[in-house]
Amino acid sequence: MKRQCRWLVWPLLLLSLEAAALDAANDIKVTPLAKETNSWDGTPITYPQGQAEMTALLIEIAPGAQTGWHCHPVPNFAYMLEGTLEVTLDDGRVKLLKAGDVLSEVVNRSHNGRNVGSLPARLGRVLYGCRRHTFVSQGQGVSARVNCDGRLISGPLDRS
Repeated sequence: MKRQCRWLVWPLLLLSLEAAALDAANDIKVTPLAKETNSWDGTPITYPQGQAEMTALLIEIAPGAQTGWHCHPVPNFAYMLEGTLEVTLDDGRVKLLKAGDVLSEVVNRSHNGRNVGSLPARLGRVLYGCRRHTFVSQGQGVSARVNCDGRLISGPLDRS
């Protein structure tokens, strides 16, 4: 009889745990921010070959500062947390980003980011590359390169 009771209790216990999990799910809100197959210049997103590695960064750009012309050889996206950032492509197209905006960044294309606001521009960035792959390449006037682990390879970013 004791064994039969155990077999009846376990399913009831599992059902009550599942019900508790469903109640907790009502307190969770998921808001999709982006789902892209192309970067913002219309180029299809492709992944590099090799051992996959994801890098997440928090970037802060002072008012009036800019990144300098650079390009990313890996797919990545940015989420603007605060401030206003103007991103200019090598063909002159401009995208203005403010808090709450998501950007599917261009790959292998020169661009410059400039804080056009009066407050620091803060953005979260996630890059999808491969191990030992540089994710910022030197472009026109860029004096900095950064490894996937965020370590500076050479020089500071252009602040002019």
